[in-house]
Amino acid sequence: MALVNPEFAIELAKHGNDTALECFNCGTCAAICPLISEHFPRRMIRYIQLGAKDRILENAQDLWRCLHCGLCTQTCPRGADPGEVILGLKRFVVADWRRS
Repeated sequence: MALVNPEFAIELAKHGNDTALECFNCGTCAAICPLISEHFPRRMIRYIQLGAKDRILENAQDLWRCLHCGLCTQTCPRGADPGEVILGLKRFVVADWRRS
């Protein structure tokens, strides 16, 4: 069972882009992503919205599959900037790893 932290999106803002709450999970980013399946980055953004920090850490290896090509950001209808959100998640995971 995942622990939910509604303040996680605010906490994540110190690691970069804070637009994850702009996303309405339409799936455009997942449809355009050339490298990754299983609804990435949509799934990671949803974890942020739910505050499921433990799910992000459990699936952290997926973050490094992203090459930051920018297609998801270019096609996002809400301007949620998924590529920058993923970059912020990478920073968060590295910071969490260093604390451990």
